[in-house]
Amino acid sequence: MFDSLTRRLEGIFQKLRGQGKLTPENIKEGLREIRRALLEADVHVAVAKDFLTKVEARAIGREVLEGVDPSAMLAQVVYEELVTILGTTATPIALSPRAPTVVLLVGLQGSGKTTFAAKLARWFKEKNKRALLASADVHRPAALEQLRVLAEGNDLAFRPTDVTQEPAAIAKGALAEAIDRGFDVLIFDTAGRLTIDEAMMAEAKAVKVALKPHQVVLVVDGMTGQDAVKTGEAFDKELGVDGIVLTKMDGDARGGAALSLRHVTGRPIMFLSTGEKVDALESFHPDRLASRLLGMGDVLTLVEKAQGKLDLERAMELENKLRKSDLTLDDFLAQMREIKKLGSLGEILKLLPGGHKIDSKMSDQGESELKRVEAIILAMTPHERRRPQVLDASRKRRIAAGSGTQVQNVNKLLRDFDQVRTLARRMKGPKKKLPFAPSGMRGMGGFRFGG
Repeated sequence: MFDSLTRRLEGIFQKLRGQGKLTPENIKEGLREIRRALLEADVHVAVAKDFLTKVEARAIGREVLEGVDPSAMLAQVVYEELVTILGTTATPIALSPRAPTVVLLVGLQGSGKTTFAAKLARWFKEKNKRALLASADVHRPAALEQLRVLAEGNDLAFRPTDVTQEPAAIAKGALAEAIDRGFDVLIFDTAGRLTIDEAMMAEAKAVKVALKPHQVVLVVDGMTGQDAVKTGEAFDKELGVDGIVLTKMDGDARGGAALSLRHVTGRPIMFLSTGEKVDALESFHPDRLASRLLGMGDVLTLVEKAQGKLDLERAMELENKLRKSDLTLDDFLAQMREIKKLGSLGEILKLLPGGHKIDSKMSDQGESELKRVEAIILAMTPHERRRPQVLDASRKRRIAAGSGTQVQNVNKLLRDFDQVRTLARRMKGPKKKLPFAPSGMRGMGGFRFGG
């Protein structure tokens, strides 16, 4: 997400490098380029104009420091104003002091509401909060079935919908069940339409009256650009919205919705939905998104993902084995699988500074290499994984055939494995970082698996 805008902004700052100092002339030239980049990213015209006015006033008024790169100074001003326009601070869903907290989801059909409902329930589950999923989308049986399947597949509580009832009555029944069964949260999905109409709004208003929700969350398709702003304004005017979720941000989202919605509606963005899987959900942090937009990565989000998904005890065990030169191919495979819990290689690289510059073909090659390595190791016997030195030509041919690869691929893996163990022996010591990179990963922006 935002790759196009990020590359444009980087190109603009690159032109300023080496010009000695910031001047009104080069600032105005840079801002003209930034304006084009923002409009191409489908940022609302009024938002772009206000943003650039503030950047210009601050940049021209800022004291020029001798020896400081003018591009860095302008980038700092742009970063600070991006943080401001995106909301300054993170705004999580507020829990009610008296359970259950009721979260009402609204939005257009196709915005990703149903999938987000399941993602939000899982998000609460990770925070040890029990959430009940329910829906009043009686117009689309497929949406009800989708929510049921998502709930059952992820061990989430789901209340079946009686499609003969009115949405308001369904809402009251769901709230009563959430109270009776002691749930911490009720997440209630509503019906959408392809466009905003009076019937949809009337239905949503009736459900809101019945539920008296603590949070009304608008779910918006992040790929719709300025249309997302119109949707946000309409729902906020008719219903009153407490927060916004941007979905489909893993697709060809140009960034305009994220930069415009907060500014135009005054409502905070709470989450970014970044994929179809139920765990593909990020809390929204304005400073982190501003950092991504300027190509500086988002290491904090990567760390949070690692803390939530990686087995730290297993990681320590693997590091100890490396230091003792006691690593086996089973361990090699185990750490690869741990890393895969964080998402695809492309997703991980995007969170690293400069990671967006890496060609998607290269990250795809890395993904293919990881799959190939896994297939080769799984084609070995337990004894061969523990003692790869027993692998003679005959065994290698059998492993290559069993993994659908070539003998040279098997040899390449074994060479890489030997290199890791050799380097580990040389780098013994409590403060030294241990490399851990299967073939195909080295040279990719300096990224390495690390112990």
